Amino acid sequence: MELLRDNVSSHKHFILDGFNRLGALRPVLFIPFSIMFIVSLFANSLLLYIIISQRSLHSPMYILIAGMAFVDLSLPLFFVPNMLLSFLFDWRGISLGGCLVQMYFVHLLGAFQSTLLLWMALDRYFAICTPLYYHECMALPRFLKFVIPLVIRNIFIVLVVVTLAGRLSFCFRNVIDHCFCEHMALVELACGSTAINSLVGLISVFLIPVADFLFITTSYIVIFSSVLSSGKSGVKALHTCVTHIVVMSVSLTIILVAFLSYRIRNGLPAAVRVFFSIMYLFFPSCFNPIIYGIRTTEIRQHILKTLTCCRFVQTVD
Repeated sequence: MELLRDNVSSHKHFILDGFNRLGALRPVLFIPFSIMFIVSLFANSLLLYIIISQRSLHSPMYILIAGMAFVDLSLPLFFVPNMLLSFLFDWRGISLGGCLVQMYFVHLLGAFQSTLLLWMALDRYFAICTPLYYHECMALPRFLKFVIPLVIRNIFIVLVVVTLAGRLSFCFRNVIDHCFCEHMALVELACGSTAINSLVGLISVFLIPVADFLFITTSYIVIFSSVLSSGKSGVKALHTCVTHIVVMSVSLTIILVAFLSYRIRNGLPAAVRVFFSIMYLFFPSCFNPIIYGIRTTEIRQHILKTLTCCRFVQTVD
């Protein structure tokens, strides 16, 4: 067997074959995913425009929301257009190099979705628990101490995961049962042992999203304890924090299901596994701008004002 593996060259071209069991119904998936893509592009672009154009929104909380909108805008661009073309025109091919580049940016930007939630939790902690020192704590030089280590962590861990995947030999199959180059979907095609890749991928899940969510949970426990012990009204804390908690819970559930479905032999249908892998990246990109934008009074007012002005200009024209 080892001699056979040495004589067979490693595949350098792959076929993305997600939802292949749908057969003739596969092109129908173009409709819901294209609608979600348009919603993601429009909502996040509008949110970024509002925050950038309004000087009154140039504060730490809104800058972090803009950062989330930028990540949510960028992430789908690395895999959704290719996925939609695959549904509509059956274009499924991708090179190994293109696959690894796509994998790196998809997983890197996906990692920053949870990391930005962590930075938002820190912002709420400083604003509610230490209001007198909020501007001092959120000053750029001081806040960078929380930002830079996590940026380095995300870049390094994702780079290690992708590099290890790129060193594998793919001498048996070149059909990826997914709609984009997800890490474990590619690793499953390798010949030889992939135990290290599986272990490193699992460790990355606990070092990035799980670790982030543990710190987020801890910060909110401290926030609510501080509000209750001080006797202050918890309405403001609930309004600013409940959205984070809901997003955190839903995102963590989808992430764990998506990642663990590749490592636990539970008979989960391939289409369901692919769906969860897509949604843990795509769902936040569509609904985060609604959750963080519409529920924030200042942003909501500017959005309504902007849309009203656009409607008025069209009417005049």
